[in-house]
Amino acid sequence: MTEPSGPAPELSIIVPLYNEEQNVPPLYERLHAALEQLGRSYEIVLVNDGSRDRTQELIEQLAERDPRVVAVTFRRNFGQTAALAGGIDHSRGAILIPMDGDLQNDPADIGRLLDKLAEGYDVVSGWRKDRHDSILRVIPSRIANGIISRVGGVRLHDYGCTLKAYRREVLEGVHLYGEMHRFIPIYASWQGARVAELPVTHHARQHGKSHYGFERTVKVLLDLIVVKFFAAYLTKPIYVFGGFGIVSLCLSLVAFAAALAFKLIPPDNPWGEHWHKDFVSTPLPVLAVGLFVIGLQMILIGLLAEMLIRTYYESQHKTTYLVKNVKRSGAAEG
Repeated sequence: MTEPSGPAPELSIIVPLYNEEQNVPPLYERLHAALEQLGRSYEIVLVNDGSRDRTQELIEQLAERDPRVVAVTFRRNFGQTAALAGGIDHSRGAILIPMDGDLQNDPADIGRLLDKLAEGYDVVSGWRKDRHDSILRVIPSRIANGIISRVGGVRLHDYGCTLKAYRREVLEGVHLYGEMHRFIPIYASWQGARVAELPVTHHARQHGKSHYGFERTVKVLLDLIVVKFFAAYLTKPIYVFGGFGIVSLCLSLVAFAAALAFKLIPPDNPWGEHWHKDFVSTPLPVLAVGLFVIGLQMILIGLLAEMLIRTYYESQHKTTYLVKNVKRSGAAEG
């Protein structure tokens, strides 16, 4: 890849595209018109996520005609999160602004996002307050947003809105997988970023078809479990696996004690007629053994996870903390 020359632009607009040939020309025109009014240097990073139509041809034509356009084409379809990650990797701007390529986001809102960012925030997330989508998309989205806000600890109305503004430094070291691009505000908050939300315009899709389905909601919820695990237990996985292991061992002891109690009740006891049970006549011994084995395995997995985490941090000289500044002898170090 040829390294770009010249000073880095102030803004990088990152647009993932998948089979959006009808939307590419009007999207470029609207972006160009909105960005020119801002009077700030910019680049437009168009990421073709393995489209099977003329999307690649169109964005490459734009890149040849306009040096501020960067055309990135994937070998196959990797998904929206990977497309955004690729756009970030190939961008140079100090402020990153991802947005959808289906014309549902309005480029005119970019200036408003930047104004909010200038108030001292590090992340400004768009909120499609007046959505032009079917009820089958809106209701699951609202439920998912409520769950994400509660679990992630960052209260936003609309995690699914791609239109956001980030200062580049808050994304340093952030790696995206699955459907995790919508959780970037949560990742940023872990770095101490100030996060704000701003209502933005949302248009109905005019060309092409939506690539959103119910299966994406399921993926988002599964990714949320991963995010919660990383937030709470990344540096101490033994607490999760060991916790399950201890609970399993305790249940194993309870099951074994119950089986033993049933066995020791004399058959001629008034209670024995109904409560005396041999080991082979109750599933409790098998349950006790199974829970004991599971508990032991969970603890061993936790120890293995601890070894992996230590190797990850120590081999790369990473720290488990973030320093804002250090002050010595009246001088502050950034």
